[in-house]
Amino acid sequence: MRTRSPLVALALVSLVALLPVGGAAPASAADGQRPRTARKEPPPALTELPVRHEDRRYKTTPQGDLALHFSLPSGWKPTDSRPAIVFFFGGGWKGGSARQFAPQCDYFASRGMVAAAADYRIKSVHGTAPDACVEDAKSAVRWIRGHAGTLGVDPDRIAAGGGSAGGHLAACSALVDGFDGEGEDAGTSPKPNALVLFNPGLNIDEMAADRDIGLDARLAAAITPNRFITAGAPPAIIFFGTDDPMLVGAERYVAKARPLGVRAELWTASGQPHGFFNRSPWIEATARQADLFLASLGYLDGPPAIEAPAGSELRAVAPRD
Repeated sequence: MRTRSPLVALALVSLVALLPVGGAAPASAADGQRPRTARKEPPPALTELPVRHEDRRYKTTPQGDLALHFSLPSGWKPTDSRPAIVFFFGGGWKGGSARQFAPQCDYFASRGMVAAAADYRIKSVHGTAPDACVEDAKSAVRWIRGHAGTLGVDPDRIAAGGGSAGGHLAACSALVDGFDGEGEDAGTSPKPNALVLFNPGLNIDEMAADRDIGLDARLAAAITPNRFITAGAPPAIIFFGTDDPMLVGAERYVAKARPLGVRAELWTASGQPHGFFNRSPWIEATARQADLFLASLGYLDGPPAIEAPAGSELRAVAPRD
């Protein structure tokens, strides 16, 4: 009989359990009002600057339409060529809300980027499995790149990010082949140019082997980002709490990426658990560090417009041997 690793079992609970980000958002049918969901503790705003909001449908599925919820910077025009970032919410592929990353979207829009939070199909609303989630994430990036000319976006400067299962989806969009939506333009790449990941699931195969999370071994392997790191992988920044058992997946990601010449930064928050980035002071600290990362890639100009509160020090770490 196989002995279950306590750390990996706890990691699975962290990934599959809903993060405290509110209820599931309904699928958005078309341009219109952003879905509103109940939230016990709203995350703090990261900017006071005016930001324009606009929702656009990016995909029609048998289970419903999916929208991108845009935050657009002051002075934005469809003819611009701005860097963009799209975020995917967490919730174990089962629940969650695109509003989880509304503060980060508004912040990066205030810094001049086109930012979006993506709907995608989830089990609690659409009755779908993780392979549909991966397909939708790739569709979202592909749609933004394919509509760059009317979104005011530079198609060669598109970042993808997300938290937990959403971070996993962002990484899949960059690294995993296949899972392309039927009828989508194969000539438009779904691969982002950079990754901003908050405690993502990167070693899904190992997690699924240790505990039943509704994935057979073949699918788990096919959607495990750590299996598909190559020299062409985009630069990535990854945030984790040191008390999160899923941290091992990020350490292995960095250990594989760096020898290939792939930029991979791993930043940890001492003593913090899974989902730490959803609340102060860590939402500010991680947004600031992500800002510095994106600025180093030429996506942002000038210093960050946010300060990390006292007691929110992030530490850059190297992979363990």
